[in-house]
Amino acid sequence: MTTQYRSASPAETEALGRRLCEGLIQKGLRRAFVALFGEMGVGKTAFARGFGAALGISGVKSPTYTVVNEHRGTPVPLFHFDMYRIQDPDDLTSIGYDDYLMREGYVLCEWSERIEDELPPDAIRVTVARTDGENGRSITVQGDFA
Repeated sequence: MTTQYRSASPAETEALGRRLCEGLIQKGLRRAFVALFGEMGVGKTAFARGFGAALGISGVKSPTYTVVNEHRGTPVPLFHFDMYRIQDPDDLTSIGYDDYLMREGYVLCEWSERIEDELPPDAIRVTVARTDGENGRSITVQGDFA
């Protein structure tokens, strides 16, 4: 299933992230992978803030230098990755990527285009792209989340 959304502001992008996460919670899913795609500055982290807010997590920031931030959320934890600095599959091994995929919780992965071949086949794919004006965004969600 592919769904297209429009966002006119960072707040609307956050609201969509929250909505997607709430859909996962309502389905009773204890594990999910959300792959975020898009160029720098399009709003991937705004989407992540909203997603985290649905789990009761405030202050979600992009883990560019740490690569992954673990957050305790309700009902499940959030593992927030930023793959911008990942160069090859060995880098994924060194951060324990496969271990996170086995754990209960939601994985939210920014810069998923950097690890396309390593994404789970059931990943929910979210692509954020610029549209009209400074804050206009087109957000495409592929996968079953609601």
